[in-house]
Amino acid sequence: MTDHPAYLQPFVLPVADAVDVLVERVGEVDLYRPAGTARRGAILFVHGGPMPADLEVTPRDWPVYRGYATAAAQRGPVAAVVDHSLIHGLDQLATAADDVEAAVGILRADPQVDPNRIALWFFSGAGLLAGEWLDSRPDWLRCVLLTYPLLVAPPGVGELVSAAEVIGKPKDLPVLLTRVGREREELAGPVAEFVSAGGAALDIIDVPKGQHGFDMLDHTDESRAAVTKALDWAIAHLGQDPTSEQTTGQLPPATSSTSTIPNPTPSSTSSLPPSPLPALTPEAIPAPAPAPAPAPAVALLAWSETAASRVVGREQLAYVAHDLEAFLAMYSPTAQLQFADGSLLKGRRSLREYYRPLFGAGRCKTELQQRMTLGDWVIDQAIRHDTDQGPIPTIVMYRVQEGLISEVRFLV
Repeated sequence: MTDHPAYLQPFVLPVADAVDVLVERVGEVDLYRPAGTARRGAILFVHGGPMPADLEVTPRDWPVYRGYATAAAQRGPVAAVVDHSLIHGLDQLATAADDVEAAVGILRADPQVDPNRIALWFFSGAGLLAGEWLDSRPDWLRCVLLTYPLLVAPPGVGELVSAAEVIGKPKDLPVLLTRVGREREELAGPVAEFVSAGGAALDIIDVPKGQHGFDMLDHTDESRAAVTKALDWAIAHLGQDPTSEQTTGQLPPATSSTSTIPNPTPSSTSSLPPSPLPALTPEAIPAPAPAPAPAPAVALLAWSETAASRVVGREQLAYVAHDLEAFLAMYSPTAQLQFADGSLLKGRRSLREYYRPLFGAGRCKTELQQRMTLGDWVIDQAIRHDTDQGPIPTIVMYRVQEGLISEVRFLV
């Protein structure tokens, strides 16, 4: 194990690649899907940081997080691991918080996940991101787990809500802390304060001989027992029975493909080459269909599905369901949306500000008539019912890159 850096050391549990767990990469999130058709609770694993600038393998490909996610999925829930911006430095806290929020949206929008049964599991430096969730405590958040967490930012670093300040809020939210006996001094003090503030609202797993990162560095019975107990605790609070699929409902027919993510190997990050914009000629755009009979907001039509069309499909399902966060989760943080009049929205924050009143008014309705796909692009012919001008025929062009919508153009 000394031939590899600490973050590439094996996970402490003997978790082999499971043939009954399928892995899908959606943007910066890896989804680990258990076998079966029941809708399930889900766990999002949130790595710490920062890490060295020359890091060659991002956290979602580290053995420890692949191990946690596989072990969780084998026990019943859907598991997810997100790569977020904290890895680049503590000055990226706010951006990392947005990244995690987007990952939660992707997870809750997944058709195999019960959106009302989610657990968030924070490690190391990601403890700085936990306070926001302990403060807001959404109804769908069933529990929060903290493993050897950093709970106080160093001086000079802009802080989010402190976990110690909100752990004792009246609303019941189960919280599990896994703490190690050989913790670094700068982390141990705030953890002790957090324990004092938590009282009866906090469950604790102690690893007396463990060090920071024990789940990849200390291959002992004590470490394995602590990780197993934490996994069991999370699954119990999700109300998941790993031996049965009789949970909250059945999974609809699969709408997304799965792919096995390769074992981590050092490599540099590369971006996808830009795809040319498809020409919109009269031949390329389907002729308008005859006026349809009353139809659901998103019609089920026959076309050749692609990875890009599945992402757009998820966005549209979230739209008609008036689920703003699930809708925004399908967009890249730097997405651009251009309207027919030339006005432009840039970034997920501006999209949220624009769409929040529309979602709040319950006016999200679109009838999909025709669809064409070409590489990264999905081109929809639709009728919009979300304006004061009545039904409006429109053409919408979506560009999907790395599992998220990066560009939208409305053409009337």
